[in-house]
Amino acid sequence: MDPTLADVMPSVAAAFGIDGPNPLALGSERDVVVLLVDGLGSELVARSADDAPTLAAHIRATLRAGFPATTATSLTSLAVGAPCAVHGVIGYSFAVRNPETRSPRTLNALRWRFDTADGPDARDGAEPESVQPVTSVLQRLAASEVDVHYVVPGYQARSGLTRAAFRATGVVHEAADLDEVRDGILAVARGSSRRSAHRRFAYAYYPGLDMAGHLHGPESPEWHDELRAVDAMVADLFSELPPTCTLLVTGDHGMISAGVRVDLDATPDLHRGVRTIAGEARVRHVYLDAPTARADIVDTWTGVVGDHARIATREQAFDERWFGPQTPGPGVAERIGDVIAVAQNDSVLIRPESEPMESAMIGHHGAWTADEQFVPLVVNR
Repeated sequence: MDPTLADVMPSVAAAFGIDGPNPLALGSERDVVVLLVDGLGSELVARSADDAPTLAAHIRATLRAGFPATTATSLTSLAVGAPCAVHGVIGYSFAVRNPETRSPRTLNALRWRFDTADGPDARDGAEPESVQPVTSVLQRLAASEVDVHYVVPGYQARSGLTRAAFRATGVVHEAADLDEVRDGILAVARGSSRRSAHRRFAYAYYPGLDMAGHLHGPESPEWHDELRAVDAMVADLFSELPPTCTLLVTGDHGMISAGVRVDLDATPDLHRGVRTIAGEARVRHVYLDAPTARADIVDTWTGVVGDHARIATREQAFDERWFGPQTPGPGVAERIGDVIAVAQNDSVLIRPESEPMESAMIGHHGAWTADEQFVPLVVNR
C-alpha cells in the first residue's frame, strides 16, 4: 500500500521517541520542521525537475494525499495522522448539523464559513474543535514537552481550519512570503540550538504555488516561476539549517488544468430532488431531499454527466474505501453526500452561479488522477 500524507506526523512523533508507528522509518531526530507547499504534486515536480533540482534530488518517498485530494482534508489528515473517515473533514465543503436546530448546513471547511466561501463566519455555529474532535499528533508532541511552532500566514493562526486540524497551541511566526517562511523556519531551528533542553517542532505552510496553479494553471509560466522560487528557498534551508534540524517538505495535493467544463447550474434535471450540492469542481457531494430517491438521482446524474464523472452512492464509496480503510462512523458518514460525483480525466463540475470564483479557476484538484493524488516527501538528510 502506498504511504500517505497521514503517515508523516506519526513518523515525526516516532522520531521524537514517542511510542507509535513509524511508517516512513524516520530516524531519531532532535528537531523537525514540516514544510507544506500547497499544490506541490510529485508528478508536476517530476515533469519540471529542471526548475526544481533541489526538490527533485531529495525525494525520499512519494505519498498519496488521500481522497478527496484537497487542502482542508489533507491538512487535517496530516495533523491528525489519519484519513478523513476518521477526522471528518471530508472535503472543501460539506454538510454539517446545526447543533441547535439539527438541520444540515453547508460548511466551507477551507475558509470555515457557512454556505459559500464568502458566507458568514462559522466558527461559533460549527465550532472547529467539535467538527473535528480527534486529538492531533501536534497535541501529542506538546504533551511530550516538544515545543510547537507555526510558520504560517497571519490569517491562518486562529482560523477555523487551523483550530480544527492542528489543535495544539504554539508559537506563531507570521510568514506572508517565501522570505518570511525561510526566516521563520531558521528562527525556530537556530533558537533550538541555543536551548539544548528543548526539542522543537515547526509546521510551516506556503500557499503561492497553489494560487499560481489555480489562477494560471499548473505548469503555466507563472506556476514555473513559483516552483523555481520554492526550490531556491528549500535549497537555502538545506544549506543554512543547523545539523540538529531535519526538514521534511511535502504537499497537500497536485493539480490538473480544467478541460471540459460541465455547468451543473445550467441543467435543471440535476437539481430535481436535490437539497444541496457541495464539494468542489472535481468532487461533488449531492445531498437529497429524500434518500429513498437515490437510485433515480444516480440514474439522472449518470445520464447527464456520466461521460465526465463517476457517479456513486455513499454506500458504494464506503464499500470501496474511498475515504480511508475505516468505514466512517455515523457522525462522519452523514456529512458525505447521498450521491458523489467524481470528475474524470480533465473534466470539472462547475457551478458558475453559486461559485463564481471557484468556477473561473484554471487549476483544480480533488479526484483520483496521479497529478492530483501524489505528493513528494523531500528530506534534507
